[in-house]
Amino acid sequence: MTSPHDLFIDGQWRPAADGRRFPVHDPADGSELAQFAAATEADCLAAVDAAADALAGWSATPPRQRSELLRATFDVLTEEREQLAALITAENGKAYADAIGEAAYATEFFRWFAEEAVRIGGDFRLSPSGDKTIVVRRDPIGVSILVTPWNFPAAMATRKIAPALAAGCSVVLKPASQTPLTAAYVVDVLRRVGVPAGVVNLVTPVPAGPAVSAMLHHPAVRKLSFTGSTEVGRVLLHEAADQVVSSSMELGGNAPFVVLPGADLDAAVEGAMVAKMRNGGSACTAANRFYVHDSLVDEFSTRITAAMKAVTMGPGADRSNELGALVSPEERDKVAGLVDRAVAEGANLALGGETSSGGAFYPPTVLTDVKHGSEINQTEIFGPVTAIVGFSEVDEAVAMANDTIYGLISYVYGDPAQALAVAQRIDSGMVAVNRGVLSDPAAPFGGTKQSGLGREGSSEGILEFLEEKYIGIEV
Repeated sequence: MTSPHDLFIDGQWRPAADGRRFPVHDPADGSELAQFAAATEADCLAAVDAAADALAGWSATPPRQRSELLRATFDVLTEEREQLAALITAENGKAYADAIGEAAYATEFFRWFAEEAVRIGGDFRLSPSGDKTIVVRRDPIGVSILVTPWNFPAAMATRKIAPALAAGCSVVLKPASQTPLTAAYVVDVLRRVGVPAGVVNLVTPVPAGPAVSAMLHHPAVRKLSFTGSTEVGRVLLHEAADQVVSSSMELGGNAPFVVLPGADLDAAVEGAMVAKMRNGGSACTAANRFYVHDSLVDEFSTRITAAMKAVTMGPGADRSNELGALVSPEERDKVAGLVDRAVAEGANLALGGETSSGGAFYPPTVLTDVKHGSEINQTEIFGPVTAIVGFSEVDEAVAMANDTIYGLISYVYGDPAQALAVAQRIDSGMVAVNRGVLSDPAAPFGGTKQSGLGREGSSEGILEFLEEKYIGIEV
């Protein structure tokens, strides 16, 4: 592998203080890809110290200079996109087409925030009483801890690193232990383009909890940006509260996919395949709960079953395969358990449902006659499983779509006017109308309810790493 296998602290790749390492596996066949350094708590605190020491210099760096380093990172990652995609596939298991798409998406955050770095605004106005001039400036919030998941190991890292660096913050990145090689590759590109020592650090503690807690209790830390499950997010919010650390949370989702009466079924099925099967279903934005009007549910089920059946499954490195492995046998078994229990609850297994031998593969699966409120309907599946529920009235569909603790993204297919009206009634941070993919570096990404706090991407993304300072000047 071309990616480093060590910690990155204060501008240097180095092993863990105690020399301990953990294996990184290819989920397609279980083979070992690398032995990666397992950071100690002391390593993690050293990374925070390095970030704290680098903060003042980086914050004082002219925005244009920060911008040019981010743009250089974009250029290198664009040139090396295929290498990055191969690395993603190797340790994550996803199909190469998904990996190359992720690599392109991840890279775009450096271009977007290179442009945002030079556009950090403020405010200047006379007070209503006329006694002072009000000046509001936005300053870097400070040392930031970035915690990222395994499902998009490049994009979830760049979506946090890029705005943090653009804002003038220094960072400590803690990637998932299943996929540290991709994160290390991205960090090494930042080193190669000349980002100063200490501005970006990478640690991989195993187990992660105690070390992340120690970092959040370091007095220099002022920001936590986390992407992962709602359950872990709740724990981290408690930890962050002790030091009143500002927290951004991109948490779980359970996206509804609503097919309204009169919808174009060709477009709905095509969009459903993208919304469901992107990243093999292992995405917080994946469509999980398919609510289809009774007049269309049988035909929709038949068509999507045929489309799912046509998906080729196998090792992601084989570019002819459209569905790769899940990240681990444990994740595969979680998905299999959900399907098995859904069938036991009365759902009809129209396709799939059988765990493959060898590798962490789970086949494209379709469940019909699923009951709203059943376990699989309430759970973020994180796999290639389509669970279909029929409805008779649009109000019923909206009520079911909103009947969840999550509110990340929703999908609506139908006549544009009716679909837009329904979209406005659904309680989620993002709604895709007549399209199966919505993520864009230029758009604010985030959810309502227990799907998170704050936004990533767009102009809003850099604000998460800035604090407002008010200066009053005597007139």
